[in-house]
Formats: sequence, C-alpha cells, structure tokens
Amino acid sequence: QEPLRKIQTFITRIMETEEDCLSENGKNYLNRTQDAANRMQNLIRDLLAYSRLNAEVFPMENANLYDIVAEVKSDLEESIHEKNAQVIVKGNPEVKIIGSQFRQLLTNLLSNSLKFSRPDVPPQITIENERVNADVVPFENKLALHYTKVSIQDNGIGFDAQYSDRIFEVFQRLHTIKDYPGTGIGLAIVKKIVDNHHGFITAHSESGQGATFVLYLPA
Repeated sequence: QEPLRKIQTFITRIMETEEDCLSENGKNYLNRTQDAANRMQNLIRDLLAYSRLNAEVFPMENANLYDIVAEVKSDLEESIHEKNAQVIVKGNPEVKIIGSQFRQLLTNLLSNSLKFSRPDVPPQITIENERVNADVVPFENKLALHYTKVSIQDNGIGFDAQYSDRIFEVFQRLHTIKDYPGTGIGLAIVKKIVDNHHGFITAHSESGQGATFVLYLPA
C-alpha cells in the first residue's frame, strides 16, 4: 500500500499548496485521481482482510451476542447517528464463534444495512438469535446436532431475489459505485467467515422490501 499512500500524500500537498495555480479542470482531475486512489486503498484493505481469513489460526469461544453488537454499534456510531438508525437485539445471547471474525461479519452486515437504507426512512435493523435443531437447517453436510440461528433483518432497499446466491461472490455488485460506493468484497468476507465457522448463510429479499441474512453456526 506504500506507493498508493505516496500518491495520496502528493495529491493532498498539491491541493493544499498549489491550489491558486490550478485551473478548475486541474482541480477536477486531481479530485478524481484522489477519489480513485481512495477506492483502490479500500479495495486493497478488503482483499487483505479476505486473504487473511484462516480458521486454523483463530480458536472458537463462547461469547455474548449482545456485547458483540454493542461493540459493533460503537464502531459504527457515526453512521448510525447520521441515519437515525435503530439496532435491536433479541433472543438468546449465547453464541460460539471466532471472536474477531464474527465481529467483522456483523460490522459488514450492519454497514450494508446502513448503506442500502431507503431515502428518508430511518434504518431499523433487528438481530435475533435462537438455538435450533439441525433438522431445520436447510443445508446438507451438517456437522452438528444443534445450531445457532442468527437473523439480521433490515428495512432498506433490498435486492432482487434472483441475486440471493451471487451476492456472496467476490466483486459482485448489484448497484453502481456512483450510487453506493464499495469494493464488492464485503459479503464475500461474510461468506468466508461463515465457512470458517463450518456454518451456512442465506439471504432473502425483494427489491424495495428490505433484506434478511440468516446465519447457521454450529452450537
């Protein structure tokens, strides 16, 4: 990332010290270059995060879902306040997780709910947890008798149901970068984290009707 940081630093210095010498076109080109560099930095960051997800390095631990959500809300406090969002946690507090990875998972999903909210509609995100038997988990190759089912539901713009599987692919985007900035890796990271837990994830939505992500993690 070092060459990219130098590019960003030099652009900032030019904008700060040479602004009076630049034409409007020159300023526009530099601003566009800075935006492109910022997007590239975000892409590198997300690719590194994706490549570092290795289940063998991180032990499973018993944790309190309410506490983890509180930590994620604190990290996203500015966005939550800006959008007047409400985050509700319900159900069983007990989860068995890879702590740092699960926090990243929740951060990605909540960030998406905040990003893809409807204009002039305060986001409402409900996180609910329950313990279920393996026979209700709609997947094969189940390794446990019981699972933790965590649902994350929002009231945002949603997406067309035909994309329910594709959204977990790397670089998969359903909206233009102009309308909704991002790298297209966030949900791929979520899927990788769920795989590291030997769990499953589904997504349900209709365009304009919000989205629901359901995680099944071995209990």
